[in-house]
Amino acid sequence: MTPQPWLPADGDPAAKRHAPATARNRDAIAAVLADWLPPRGTVLEVASGSGEHVVHFAAAFPQLDWQPSDPDPAGLASIAAWSAEAGRANVAPPLALDAAARVWPVGRADAMLCINMVHISPWAATLGLLTQGAKLLHKGAPLILYGPYFRKDYPTAPSNLAFDESLKARNGEWGVRWLEDVTEVAEAKGFALAEVRNMPANNLMLLYRRP
Repeated sequence: MTPQPWLPADGDPAAKRHAPATARNRDAIAAVLADWLPPRGTVLEVASGSGEHVVHFAAAFPQLDWQPSDPDPAGLASIAAWSAEAGRANVAPPLALDAAARVWPVGRADAMLCINMVHISPWAATLGLLTQGAKLLHKGAPLILYGPYFRKDYPTAPSNLAFDESLKARNGEWGVRWLEDVTEVAEAKGFALAEVRNMPANNLMLLYRRP
């Protein structure tokens, strides 16, 4: 089955929304985060969507402070609702944050996490993510991306080709990105690609650090 993108307008119209893919991928993502996240500090999650990931990770990594964010008011309401239900003291109120904006409402972070945004947003959002990440993160701090990517010299799964077509049909500025294109921009901002992990359902997790 071709995966469907999570859109802010999708889901229950009530404040607390549900993205079905979250329940399927959160444990696999958390297993990699256990290797990549710092032992202490604040993790800024960019494009938190429904908010389900951040409350799960806050429970899995209670020693870290979690700062969710999203550009969509309905998304912010959903994040706040999930956070209130979870009652985790290490989840901050969500920030209204557009990754493509030239100024972000946050001064620093010890790690940045962005799940399933790069392909469901204009390229400007990825440029903003990498630009601001270089400003906010200290040397060695991780910038972690998760989602589907095309990769040169690697066979492309038919499901990702179909997914790319469906994304572009919805919005011409969306689409599955090439890992090499993202890395080229990241390197121009001072990051190095430290590791790539293969994930279920033809996704990748990417670890960038500033040397």
